[in-house]
Amino acid sequence: MTGLPAMHPGPGPVPVLALGDVLLVTLQGELHDGAAEQLQHDISRRIASSPMLVAGVVIDLSGVEIIDSFLGRVLAEIAASARLLAARTILAGMRPAVAITLVELGLTLPGLSTALNVEKALSLLGRASSAAPTAHLEEGA
Repeated sequence: MTGLPAMHPGPGPVPVLALGDVLLVTLQGELHDGAAEQLQHDISRRIASSPMLVAGVVIDLSGVEIIDSFLGRVLAEIAASARLLAARTILAGMRPAVAITLVELGLTLPGLSTALNVEKALSLLGRASSAAPTAHLEEGA
């Protein structure tokens, strides 16, 4: 055995969890280009192959500190693909620095709605995550 570290192809795929008719994706840290493309394919495949109609996709960005133009485009493409498959996409938990970066990059992310957190995103989709009422957010808010 040498003193060199083992070569790993990178972190594993991003999990796509089903919560009834909603898919939940939680992004943590930096998402490399290959993983972002894989996530796009995984979400489309899950929507198309789900035994029940998928009403929405919630992408939790609360663990993302930085975003680049590639990831911004991938998020817009995820939303476009989901929309063609009759599902709505909501970005939840975006940090102010990420929002500022997206604006500075000129990315408008058409077809995406935003929510302050996952609970409000589920509420926006009409899925109550608790008994307490929550405010509905406007599209593109």
